[in-house]
Amino acid sequence: MWRFSLPLVRMSKKVRMFTTSEVRVGSPLTHARLSVFPLYTDQPIPASYRLAGPALADGTVVVEEATEGGNVPRLAVENKGDRPVLFIEGEELRGAKQNRVLNTSVLIGAGVRTVLPVSCVEQGRWRYTSKHFSPSQTGSSAKLRGVLKSSVSGSAKAGRGHGSDQSGVWSEVSRQMSSHGTSSPTMAMSDTFTAAKQAVDEHLSHMGYPEGASGLAVAVGGKVVLVDIFDCPNTCREVWPRLLSGATMDALEAADAPPPSETEVREAITAFRTQGWEAVPAAGLGEEYRGEPDGKWHGSVLAKDGVVIHASLVTSS
Repeated sequence: MWRFSLPLVRMSKKVRMFTTSEVRVGSPLTHARLSVFPLYTDQPIPASYRLAGPALADGTVVVEEATEGGNVPRLAVENKGDRPVLFIEGEELRGAKQNRVLNTSVLIGAGVRTVLPVSCVEQGRWRYTSKHFSPSQTGSSAKLRGVLKSSVSGSAKAGRGHGSDQSGVWSEVSRQMSSHGTSSPTMAMSDTFTAAKQAVDEHLSHMGYPEGASGLAVAVGGKVVLVDIFDCPNTCREVWPRLLSGATMDALEAADAPPPSETEVREAITAFRTQGWEAVPAAGLGEEYRGEPDGKWHGSVLAKDGVVIHASLVTSS
C-alpha cells in the first residue's frame, strides 16, 4: 500500500501524519509535445473498490439527475453493489439533461444512494437525451482540472462543499474549443474531443500503460502540469487512457520544448510533503485533504483508513 508524509493542518492545528514510502519515477513516454513519466509505488495492494466506468456499464451503479427538473451541480448516484465504487476527478458523465464532469474524486459506499458534486461541460443543452448517465472514454484536460481543483478547494475549505466555479468551467470549455478550431451546437466538451480523436488515438498508441505503474506525472511543452497517484496499478491501468486523452488536448496547444528531467518530476512529487494541507469533509467515504503546496500546485488527496486512494496535483499557473 502507498502511504506518504503529509503535513496536515486544520484551523492551524496538525491533525494527522501518514507514514511514507518512496515513489519511483520511470523512464518517460514521449510523443510530440507530451511526456508522461510512469510512477511506481512500494507494496501496491488490490483495490477494495470498483471503478465507476465498469460499474455504470453493467448497471451496478446508476447516475441520474438529482430531480426530474435537474440540478446542475448535483447528480443522484446509487450504488447497488456490495463494494464501494470510485469516481475520479475530471471524469466525464454523458447523457441526461447535459454532460457533466466530476468535481472531485468520490468513493461511494456499497448500497448507498447519495449525490455527486459535478460541473456542466455542455452549456447549450438542458433537455433529456437519456434518463441515466453513461461513462466517457475521455477525461478533462489539465487546464480544466486546474479550474475545478482551485475553485473546489476554496469551496471545501470554506465549508461550502465541493462546488466549482461553473462560469470558469464553461469559459475553459469554450476557450479549448476555440483553440482547437472546433464548434458544437450545444457547446459540449465531448465534441472537441470527437474532433481531435485521431490525434488523441495517435498519442495513446505511442504511450500505452507501462505494467506496474500506480501513477503518472504529465509534462506538456516541457513543464510538469499534472501528477496522479493511485493506490494500485489496476486502477491506474483502467484510467490511463482517459487521463492521457485530457493531457493530449493540452499538448496539442503547447509549444515545442524538451521534456523535463526526472529531478523536476521528483520536485513536483515532493509537493505532497510540504505544509499547508487541510482536512475537509469528503464527498463520500474516506478522508479528504486539500492544499496549495509551494504555491505552485492545487492539490487533493482522498484516503481511507490511512491508505491513499487518489492523490493529485495540478499546476496553478
